[in-house]
Amino acid sequence: MSDLIQTTFADGTLTVTLNRPEKKNAITQAMYAALAEATQRARSDDAVRVLLFRAEGESFSAGNDIADFIAIGSSGGGQVVDAPVFHFLKALAELDKPAVAAVRGRAVGIGLTLLLHCDMVVVAEDALLSVPFINLALAPEAASSLLLPMVIGHQRAFEMFALGEPIDGRTALAWGIASRAVPAAEVDAVAAGLAAKLATRAPNSIRKTKQLMRDAGALWSLMLREGEAFGSQMSSPEAMEAFMAFSQKRAPDFSKVG
Repeated sequence: MSDLIQTTFADGTLTVTLNRPEKKNAITQAMYAALAEATQRARSDDAVRVLLFRAEGESFSAGNDIADFIAIGSSGGGQVVDAPVFHFLKALAELDKPAVAAVRGRAVGIGLTLLLHCDMVVVAEDALLSVPFINLALAPEAASSLLLPMVIGHQRAFEMFALGEPIDGRTALAWGIASRAVPAAEVDAVAAGLAAKLATRAPNSIRKTKQLMRDAGALWSLMLREGEAFGSQMSSPEAMEAFMAFSQKRAPDFSKVG
């Protein structure tokens, strides 16, 4: 398992920590592989009652590592569904135990869409959450094209996707993306406390409850459809322009691509 993803287990809770703070916890393919392994363990290990996602540093996650985007796009991008990120997404779709997230700072792209698969989300009041896929000339992932409008409504979700502008933790709470919004210094403790409570509940009952609340097969089917759209965009001229603009710290110019 990547040392950039750390896991600890205690009292029924498997804690998964994003540990790349110097890069704002941008997620590489190796990190996705480790996240997939941890999520699969949470599902299959009877000792694990709850999965808790958290992060070191000031940001939960800056999203996918842009260098990986460029590398995948340059190689053609069409088989993106075979990448480790999709192993992680499949594990998330199939997870039938409660998941909790502790979010401080930025939660960008997968940093936000991951939260849509968590059953309790604790955010810092000043956290900033965004899904700037269109800013990168990409498409939604992690079944967010269904789950985000389901949670916050079509117009709000479309604005978040299309404009890529962040919302703060208080807004995330008001819109239903988060279940608690607290001062940043309290996020980890509150999330750990909720995980500890969940770990004491009847495990089979809570699993069946979650299974009834989600259609894992439908979520995975949508993830595959999103993956096709995402993959086709990865090698597109507009995505290459967006990636280069990001790397060069300038605004992308889509006027000459179509």
